[in-house]
Amino acid sequence: MFFDNPAIIQFIKYALAGGLATVAHIFIFHLIAWKVFPCLQEKDHAVRALKLTIRKVNDATRSRNSMISNFIAFLFANMVAYIANILFVFQGGKYHIVIEILLFYAVSGISTFLGTMLMGLLIRRFGLLTTYAFGANIFTAVMFNYAMRKFFIFQG
Repeated sequence: MFFDNPAIIQFIKYALAGGLATVAHIFIFHLIAWKVFPCLQEKDHAVRALKLTIRKVNDATRSRNSMISNFIAFLFANMVAYIANILFVFQGGKYHIVIEILLFYAVSGISTFLGTMLMGLLIRRFGLLTTYAFGANIFTAVMFNYAMRKFFIFQG
């Protein structure tokens, strides 16, 4: 049966833990992008849904601010991801906890760097909505992180 496969169950748990971390990332990103480093636009979904008042900035500033906001959100959301992964998905202990956390952040940092550069490029070169560019960043991170966490950081 489909759910008798431990790898399937683990991936479902990973998806749920990742969903929690993604919600944290999205919330923190949008809060910072709205209040601290403005980069949201009137057409962004969060702006429309929550009827946020935004400060308009040019695309170069929006690109820079989106990357800064994403980096700050990453720091917090990645700790949520680590805690959820260690509690519900993977078995720790392959490395000392400090090394494990450093590796977790290093792997996530690489994927976040790649996704953030993609986000900035999509905004700067193509004028893509911040929300969609942010989504491309999230997709990049999910694909890279699962494989690295499963096969490199934790004990499968």
